[in-house]
Amino acid sequence: MTKYVALLRGVNVGGNKMVSMAALRVAIEKMGFSDVRTVLQSGNVVFGSSARASAPLERALETEVEARLKCRADFHVRTSKEWEDLVARNPFVEEAERDPGHLLVLFFKAPLDKAKVKVLQAAIPGRERIHADGRHLYVVFPDGMGTSKLPPLMDRTLGVRGTGRNWNTVLKLCALAGS
Repeated sequence: MTKYVALLRGVNVGGNKMVSMAALRVAIEKMGFSDVRTVLQSGNVVFGSSARASAPLERALETEVEARLKCRADFHVRTSKEWEDLVARNPFVEEAERDPGHLLVLFFKAPLDKAKVKVLQAAIPGRERIHADGRHLYVVFPDGMGTSKLPPLMDRTLGVRGTGRNWNTVLKLCALAGS
């Protein structure tokens, strides 16, 4: 049995795409997954299944949630091993210790284009720092994300949209997926 972490993009944010976590758990259980748990209200799910590749699993979850809950949302799926690896590979260890709420990990379906990441890095208008690692982008927002000019710049420069979780949530999901 493999444990997975699945993240929904853009649910329960600012009153948009409202999804009950209880209904989400039921929908995923009805797909045959085991030990389904949700964390917080932002679409974080941990579940068990026989080993499967992430991309087909993402598509199956997207299709099922749209059919059952009438909500179209992207899923980003990682195995518990991939999740542990992304925690271990965090390049901003000091920031994670000092201010975990201002360290964000963005999750993408495919590895980021290295040339686009370099363009983004050169264009950062503030004190933010980034580090790309395959399908993950670690971002430090020392002054908070609310006033940062980086998020819209990321969307335009990278040309793809992912979903982000702060370091506190990343660690909660790691603990749950590892249990």
